[in-house]
Amino acid sequence: MTGHSSPYKPHNHEHCIKEALNKARFLCTDRGVRLTPLRERVLELVWQSHCPVGAYEILTELTQGASKPAQPPTVYRALEFLQEQGLVHRIASINAYIGCSHPGTRHNGCFLICTQCRTTIEIEHSNIDQSLTSCANDHGFTINETSIELAGLCTNCRVS
Repeated sequence: MTGHSSPYKPHNHEHCIKEALNKARFLCTDRGVRLTPLRERVLELVWQSHCPVGAYEILTELTQGASKPAQPPTVYRALEFLQEQGLVHRIASINAYIGCSHPGTRHNGCFLICTQCRTTIEIEHSNIDQSLTSCANDHGFTINETSIELAGLCTNCRVS
């Protein structure tokens, strides 16, 4: 999680959200794809905490106070777009989404997921990438996408 605040230490989380949205705007403009207001709002909701959020939780947030409530396919299409652009990751084990801490660079998704508080950290380590690539090469396999989910207790929950 290079260059980012640790979710386990006090930090200005509004900065995390602002940074994620600014990066998303820049990347989408650079790629010539549209970050619509709805897609941006979904991304903002994903970044509300360092915990994965489900599509129906996002839908609930979107429909609060809205004159025209969003429908599930709308949320799923927005999440699909955000995944395609590398702005969010899907955590398969809990069917939820987390903001990508380093969008714009091709990388393997590796996540530390606290089973108690649900705080999730995306980690990047060259040894992990090298080991996976080496193992795949040994078997004549080409990796297109990787998602590793490690469940356990975070620093805060382990201490409490």
